[in-house]
Amino acid sequence: MMAHVVFNLPIRGVHKGGAVEQSPAMTSGHMNNVRARDVLENKVRIGQRPGLDKWGDGDQVGGAEQPVVAICSVSSVV
Repeated sequence: MMAHVVFNLPIRGVHKGGAVEQSPAMTSGHMNNVRARDVLENKVRIGQRPGLDKWGDGDQVGGAEQPVVAICSVSSVV
């Protein structure tokens, strides 16, 4: 006979503020590379966070010749 187990998905993210028994509902003490909301369709669904790709030709950024003066975030849909 299979056990029927019901649990809430941790769609409210990570909570590291105390004991597990006192954590807010729908949170987890540890999640790695997970996102709770689909960015494109704005739906709640647990899925893997997309990886990061290298941008540019691989040259070192920063230093005396190429100082970093601004940082921004860019997303693309392939």
